[in-house]
Amino acid sequence: MDFVGAFSNRVCLCVRSSDPPQLPALRTIAATHPLVARTLFDVGKWTTRSWVEPIQRLRHELGLPRSQNPIFEGQHSPTLVLALFSKVLAQVQPDFPPNTLVTGFPFYDHQEASSDLFQFLDAGEPPILFTLGSSLVWIAKDFYRVSIEAAQQLGKRALLLVGDQRNLPQTKLPEGVAAFDYAPHSVVMPRASVIVHQGGIGTTGQALRASRPMLIVPFGQDQPDNARRCVRLGLARTLPYSRFNTPRVVTELSHLLNNRTNRDHAAKVGQEVEEENGTKRACDAIEQVLRDR
Repeated sequence: MDFVGAFSNRVCLCVRSSDPPQLPALRTIAATHPLVARTLFDVGKWTTRSWVEPIQRLRHELGLPRSQNPIFEGQHSPTLVLALFSKVLAQVQPDFPPNTLVTGFPFYDHQEASSDLFQFLDAGEPPILFTLGSSLVWIAKDFYRVSIEAAQQLGKRALLLVGDQRNLPQTKLPEGVAAFDYAPHSVVMPRASVIVHQGGIGTTGQALRASRPMLIVPFGQDQPDNARRCVRLGLARTLPYSRFNTPRVVTELSHLLNNRTNRDHAAKVGQEVEEENGTKRACDAIEQVLRDR
């Protein structure tokens, strides 16, 4: 079996299909025609051929034939490929492996949260949630400073997930703003008014399930593509980090806070994501393979 997450889905499944990855530098070119996307895929293989040469030499020393480029090919099991993302983000494409099953997100929920967090959530209206997932908190730059300023200008409460208090731009936070190193997304996202995040696939999946509109601020990798797909669903707006400044964030959040259509779309999609029950479906598929052996 093979397990394909969202980023490898874009690279290994969708690159040559009619639904190619929408990375900023290639968006217009790759989307013109599947043949164009396939050509870019082949260029990538040619460009990275030297990267995999040590693997080919090792195979030669072991008496094995040369393999395909392992960065782009040979990942998929002939038995079953589990695509661990939601159908609301991407459907099976004509050039996917024929045994691909899109399961839905395999959520792992850690529900423990501090009493201080619940006290803040209960103390007023749903806050705007600002989070950068599990890794970008360490290169946040001005993200949290701009977030605080935007919330203040809007007169809204804000909840910041910062990874470490040292990532905050100031030691004393304004009234109505709280910061925590960590909080389970499954706990805080459903209680937010709007979710501002980086567009990583784990964060995106939890935000979709939470049924809340979102402002996605991609930093790189698969994040611009995830953002584009959420915008297409009618529940999100996106803003590159290079344009993440206080006036622009205020404008984007004002739109999301005041637009009933975004909230309605978010509620509909959230229900679909929840009903997929990706973890159960993936486990059922694995068990079926084992029974058939």
